[in-house]
Amino acid sequence: MPAGLSIPIGNRFYDWIYETEPEPFMNGRRIYQGRGKVLGGSSSINGMIFQRGNPLDYERWAADPGMKEWDFAHCLPYFKKMENCLAGGDDFRGYQGPLKLERGPASTPLFQAFFQAVQQAGFELTNDVNGFCQEGFAAFDKNVFRGRRLSAARAYLHPVMNRSNLKVICRAHALYIRFDGNRAVGVDFSYKGQKVSLQSGEIISCGGAFNSPQLLQLSGIGNPNDLEPLGVKIVHELPGVGENLQDHLEVYVQHACTQPVSMQPALRWWNKPWIGFQWLFFRKGPAATNHFEAGGFARSNNQESYPNLMFHFLPLAIRYDGTSPTGGHGYQVHIGPMFSNSRGSVKITSKDPFAKPSLRMNYLSTLEDQKEWVEAIHCARKILGQSAFDEFSGGEISPGPSVDSDEEILEWVRRDGETAYHPSCSCAMGTGTQSVVDPKNFKVHGMEGIRVVDASVMPYVPNANINAPTLMLAEKAADLILQNTPLPKQAQEFYRA
Repeated sequence: MPAGLSIPIGNRFYDWIYETEPEPFMNGRRIYQGRGKVLGGSSSINGMIFQRGNPLDYERWAADPGMKEWDFAHCLPYFKKMENCLAGGDDFRGYQGPLKLERGPASTPLFQAFFQAVQQAGFELTNDVNGFCQEGFAAFDKNVFRGRRLSAARAYLHPVMNRSNLKVICRAHALYIRFDGNRAVGVDFSYKGQKVSLQSGEIISCGGAFNSPQLLQLSGIGNPNDLEPLGVKIVHELPGVGENLQDHLEVYVQHACTQPVSMQPALRWWNKPWIGFQWLFFRKGPAATNHFEAGGFARSNNQESYPNLMFHFLPLAIRYDGTSPTGGHGYQVHIGPMFSNSRGSVKITSKDPFAKPSLRMNYLSTLEDQKEWVEAIHCARKILGQSAFDEFSGGEISPGPSVDSDEEILEWVRRDGETAYHPSCSCAMGTGTQSVVDPKNFKVHGMEGIRVVDASVMPYVPNANINAPTLMLAEKAADLILQNTPLPKQAQEFYRA
């Protein structure tokens, strides 16, 4: 059920429920980090927002040494390969892939007021944030098809579960990768309380930004200064493992709504049986959407070459955990900078594979990061303060009018900021001294038989929700691993400010 987003988030049956170490620039808070604990990984518990990122994100990737085949022209064919964009479009979009994408109608009064307000604030609308021009505001694509979440598992795995060369083992926990010299020869994992050793000529770690570096470190690949004190035998010195961790931090700017046009009635217990009936039997109604049906991308100042802010508009004032600040009608904008230059790390704390790694994001640790946050809140308030919302706004309820100065804004972000669930870059592709993965084949540098394919290999977090870029990486990795001829690049012109 797409609208049931708050159910898996923070639920130990579906979520690993990580948290950071006390963040030194966030008042020492431990920031919750949700990660999917089911087939499909985090695509089975996320917000179902499909965004590729800006084409210039991939030009930035390609500018690093050894990364020239990761520019937008080389990535675009793989985005198109995986997509079935049901809303139509142009040569930027794919229409035959396994990932069917619905586009939010965003037609209710609050969404229409939002689109008017962004224009009044001096921003543009765009036809498709995944098309020619990401900059601007539009209805969003979502990983929802016929009223159901379309996770990576449903799109890719479930249709091929009967293949003779595929065996899926659930409730198994990877312990270590075994090596013969510099070649990975197998993996040990725990299953039903027993250790199982599996021989393999090729191992692909897809554990994500936390678990891939954790598994490499447990297996002796990483920085000796971190591993040797824990008694981990060094197999290969690779100091970049677990470094360069990046994420998006976000807050909600929330308003009370004076008219009964928000989605708040869907939260009332006496309406839930009917909403559930509509979804269960017809796959329609308030439960059949993620409600993140619109938003956009903007530059916080004219010095930025492309958007550095992402907005999601929600016709409801609510947190990810399902709590509402007022219990009444409301609406909110999720806002956060996309290009934070703060960097964190993932480090194991013991040889125990079941011990969660130490996570440090270092949110708000740089002056540039802090400056962009102040600009982001001013930008969100500028939009929500436009006359298009006059007939609806009952006033700002978070952070509220008492938060006004730059320092008050930063203190509120330190107190209220949450992850946008986009951890990445902790086993970065590249050829430099801090890189971990070879961009030509996804092999771990200096090793044979072990590759990493997940969001951890991104060199920089894209200007977007990262599910779609991760799937693109996986599509391209499949060709490179199988030594297929890569899809020819598509030199498509895109918008540049």
